[in-house]
Amino acid sequence: MKQRLLIILIIIISFLDLSCISSREKSILPEYLEVKSVVDGDTFWADNGSEKGIKIRLIGIDAPETRNTGRKAIGYYGQQSKEYLTRLIKNKKVRLEYDVDKTDQYNRTLAYAFLTDGTFVNAELVKQGYAMVMTIPPNVKYADRFVKLERKARRNNKGLWNENHVEN
Repeated sequence: MKQRLLIILIIIISFLDLSCISSREKSILPEYLEVKSVVDGDTFWADNGSEKGIKIRLIGIDAPETRNTGRKAIGYYGQQSKEYLTRLIKNKKVRLEYDVDKTDQYNRTLAYAFLTDGTFVNAELVKQGYAMVMTIPPNVKYADRFVKLERKARRNNKGLWNENHVEN
């Protein structure tokens, strides 16, 4: 009887331990969200399981506007920035990384985004000249990296820094 009770107790403890491990693993594993649509060169919608999805604003960067929002006018190279981000992330999965502030005054989720292959989306936009650095403290985790990438993009006349570019 005691031996049977001991076996049952061991089995129960094993199941409890396994459930704790898998919940710990879940919190360690990165969560990837599928990108559903791109708003402009620094904002997109991703599927987080809710009906509407989640609106993500890439932090540390600023891409030109693609439409007149009332707050900002249409920006030079805005459409190209949106098209580049669309090619880079639409219908792909991204992992979000947060800084100090998780949302902005427009209730957008503020994040750094990484593709499954490790591509750092925010940095790639700056590196290719589709966005410029815009650091708003306290979200400054990658500010130095973005500044270096922008300097290099400017030196190499990439994207919006190309003096010979003629807007269509």
